[in-house]
Amino acid sequence: MHLGGKIRVEGKYPIRTRNGELPDVTVLSASDRIFLLHLGGKIRVEGKYPIRTRNVLSMVYTPGVGRVSRAIAQDKSKVYTFTCKSNSVAVVSDGSAVLGLGNLGPEAALPVMEGKVMLFKELAGIDAWPICVSTQEPDDIVRIVQGIAPGFGGINLEDISAPRCFEIEQKLKQSLDIPVMHDDQHGTAVVLLAALTNALRVTGKQLEQVRIVVNGLGAAGTACCRMLLAAGATHLLGCDKEGIILCGEAEQLRACRTDLRACLTRDSPKGRLRDALKGADVFIGLSVGNVVTAADLDLMAPNRIVFALANPDPEVAPELGVTHAAIFATGRSDYPNQINNALAFPGIFRGALDVQASEINEAMKLAAAQAIAHVIPEGTLSEDYIIPSVFDKAVVPCVARAVAAAARASGVARRRAKVDDSPIVDDPPPRD
Repeated sequence: MHLGGKIRVEGKYPIRTRNGELPDVTVLSASDRIFLLHLGGKIRVEGKYPIRTRNVLSMVYTPGVGRVSRAIAQDKSKVYTFTCKSNSVAVVSDGSAVLGLGNLGPEAALPVMEGKVMLFKELAGIDAWPICVSTQEPDDIVRIVQGIAPGFGGINLEDISAPRCFEIEQKLKQSLDIPVMHDDQHGTAVVLLAALTNALRVTGKQLEQVRIVVNGLGAAGTACCRMLLAAGATHLLGCDKEGIILCGEAEQLRACRTDLRACLTRDSPKGRLRDALKGADVFIGLSVGNVVTAADLDLMAPNRIVFALANPDPEVAPELGVTHAAIFATGRSDYPNQINNALAFPGIFRGALDVQASEINEAMKLAAAQAIAHVIPEGTLSEDYIIPSVFDKAVVPCVARAVAAAARASGVARRRAKVDDSPIVDDPPPRD
């Protein structure tokens, strides 16, 4: 009865799409549905087996559980078989970069982490746990995560500000033998590459030939640059508020893509964003709202691709983007082509957990991007449909299979997944 552990995390509310519209009604009273939904939090822990008899109690707890503890002490690899570790992810935040709201602290980060936990469960069947820490010192965060790591199969870093997020992730990846991923970096990069792959298919352009401008070189921006270089981009300019601070030969940038900060020239920018846009095929915004005008867009090449991902206000006003770009995408759900991290992290961790991967490497992220892109059949791609919906049930299984296969091929998988690479299902309850 201890196979796969005895507990799981469940969301209190199912996540469903909206169908249709409300009929005409007379409003008698009003309340804030968002706050009502958050009353008492959005998640809870439930045991997998009901404890109704002494027999079951003695198996799930003392004295029976002692036998399981001794077995794990003799062979630590059995912790994956007889506890919830194999299906558990810690979602860790210090609250220093909560959504687009800034440094709100760990308490204010908690409802966001609860929402993330719900997505893990709803989309991938993963039991995730919100861990909000009351320190913003990188070494302290590293020590805390190292200390709790034995209880988890993976670590998802969330809403930790740059540049500390780079140091924290790097140190944890070097010191732990379980997958560690800062989703604000890599989840964004994976989904962006998937969307760009399909946008290029629609416009008939090739990644190796297009000129790409990335505006905003924080956590997400630098990760996107690294991912694009790994995927084969050869013409890439990176801009920040100082101007063009990332440029050079593709091979030079590719050689230092593990830490692109070494290639940045903040003290001697090579021009302004407007200069970078001249003749560019692709604009990727990960900065602040309304920094690109119609005149700026007109400087770009024909059939331009514009991804304006700043929230809540994109770098390019949506009404401008849809008229001045062949393909326009945002991070918002009220426009077509939403670049949403939830397309990536559930499947990436599902695939990594299923093969007990020791890390999430570049090959696994590239595989995830291609899997997301190819969820959409060639014949249904269009300017307004380059990325699948978060609610598309094909996404997570496709991503998980691709990630698991890449983990095996790159030598970081410690077990074979099931034949269909599907997650392990719950075991039947014990007999009384």
